[in-house]
Amino acid sequence: MSAPTAPSAGSSVGETGDITVRRCTVTVVRRGGWSWGPDPRGLVRQVVDALPELLADHFAERLAGDGPDVEITEPLTVTVRPGRPGGPGRPAGGGPAVEVHFAPVPVVELPDDRPGTDAVSFEDSFAVGPDPWTVPSAATLFAELAERGELDALLALLPDESVRAYLRALPGVDDTVAPAARLLAELVGRALAAAPEPAGPHGLAATRSRPVEALPQRLRAAVAGAEAADLPRLLADFLASADREETVRLARSLGPDGPYDHTADEPPGETRTTDEVRTANAVRTTGEVRVWSALPFLLAGPLARIGYLDAIGPALAGVELTDQAPLFAAALGYKVLGVTARGWRRADRDSEAAAAFAGLQPPVAEERLAAFARQVRPALPVLDGVLALAVCRGHDPAHPLLITGTDHGLFLVDAHGMFPIAWAAQAAGLLPYWQACGHPPVLLCDGPLPPGTLRELAAAGVPFLTGVRPLRGDPVARMPWRTPLWTAEGTAPDVRLAAELPAHAQRFADLVAALVGERRAVPLAPDGGLERTVTLAATLGLATIAWTLWRDRETPDPLLALSRFADLEATVRYEPAAVRVRVPMGRRHADLLRGGLLADVPDVVWLGGRTLTFSAG
Repeated sequence: MSAPTAPSAGSSVGETGDITVRRCTVTVVRRGGWSWGPDPRGLVRQVVDALPELLADHFAERLAGDGPDVEITEPLTVTVRPGRPGGPGRPAGGGPAVEVHFAPVPVVELPDDRPGTDAVSFEDSFAVGPDPWTVPSAATLFAELAERGELDALLALLPDESVRAYLRALPGVDDTVAPAARLLAELVGRALAAAPEPAGPHGLAATRSRPVEALPQRLRAAVAGAEAADLPRLLADFLASADREETVRLARSLGPDGPYDHTADEPPGETRTTDEVRTANAVRTTGEVRVWSALPFLLAGPLARIGYLDAIGPALAGVELTDQAPLFAAALGYKVLGVTARGWRRADRDSEAAAAFAGLQPPVAEERLAAFARQVRPALPVLDGVLALAVCRGHDPAHPLLITGTDHGLFLVDAHGMFPIAWAAQAAGLLPYWQACGHPPVLLCDGPLPPGTLRELAAAGVPFLTGVRPLRGDPVARMPWRTPLWTAEGTAPDVRLAAELPAHAQRFADLVAALVGERRAVPLAPDGGLERTVTLAATLGLATIAWTLWRDRETPDPLLALSRFADLEATVRYEPAAVRVRVPMGRRHADLLRGGLLADVPDVVWLGGRTLTFSAG
């Protein structure tokens, strides 16, 4: 490379020699000591920020007089000596020469006559705008699950309402024949399995002609005698030639209790008012806010690790609620903030923190959360299934699962770390998760268990142990123990589990009290689906934080993370391409940084695809 040259003899003022630069490198060297200071990145920024002054000093003599304006059309290299005496923070003896390389940048012209144009700083005028970000479709999510071999397991967990909702969303979208065929095959298989067997010799049983006749004529003969494994292939051929209306009609006809409810077929977006849409889309793009708790932001990293964060956008896109993703984030944030007094009253600081996490201006209207909870219901089982499959994959069958009755159902968690798995109205709904975890033993803790819970578990061959007094007729056996305990009939008593049951039950009860009873995300919603979904997500995030930081020192528990990080303050800065969360320096920041819990989280759907970053200061 060549350095800038002085004007040659006989040349006019302002003429210089040619300048060529190959690359630009800024190197910061630390001499002595062991620390880079509280903000290493800030140190680099200070060096870069000092370059304009150094360049001005270097070219002071040449720029002293008036001269013509020039435009740099080629890259520029300048060699400066930053150790000039007298400058703030500079050594008196001077330093070695430093080469500073600059590449040409495009000039952004902003017409002054445009009404409403915001003022842009000189530095920001050179910034390249972020690439437009679009939310991945539901088909993308299903394709990724199919590639990992988890699509069948997820669809088996979804109710018919959710399968039909996503089936209606897929036709007409590119590259969706395979996932749409799998969804349709799931509905057809359920309809055929639910139909009575063909009539016997006395004609007492109904035939299975009703579900077969619900199919198009060209598929009846093939589907009627086809095996379940062949359904996706047969239906893929049908969908390749069928139009959207025919597919929607077919989905409607495969309801469990007859034709699909036409009122539920209306797109959720059509029921929203203009004010509601404006509230959901009011995402902050600039500005800075101070929040009393950074804990909601700390959930993003753990949820991104298991793929849950990436599933939120496609799940909402499948039910046309992408623009209301900030409302999902607000509900999630409320789960780890302050206690809701009387079950519905929130502190102002909680409303501000939840809105900041969602990227909205506070407060988030409770009526909007309740309306969103009704509209998002078909998408919630998809998110719950993604979470459950991730936890089941990591479960060790040697460790027990815990079940308790709460919120009009049963709550299932992994005892080793208190990782949440699923909710269900009855014990039968938890059996797929128990099987996916490797058929481990189950401990039933105190709680309002639905009638028949012990009978259903025993009938499925689940080896359970409980201190809940059984009902008459429950197939259980009394275990010889210092306190009343019962096991499933035919199950060998496990003394180790009997000794661990009280501690597990107490931890589980405290968890349910804190995250289910004391903190309500959507108190005005008549349906508890969204409440349970964000409880699962928040509990998983807290459990991951506790497991990462303290599993080698103490028993990890989600409430440890809740109590130790709830009052960790933060300053949140919103930028066009990122949302930056700055937390105070200290032991908690050091622990989070060492555990990898402050890594950048890209493509956050409720932040418009911006990256969530963390720093200290």
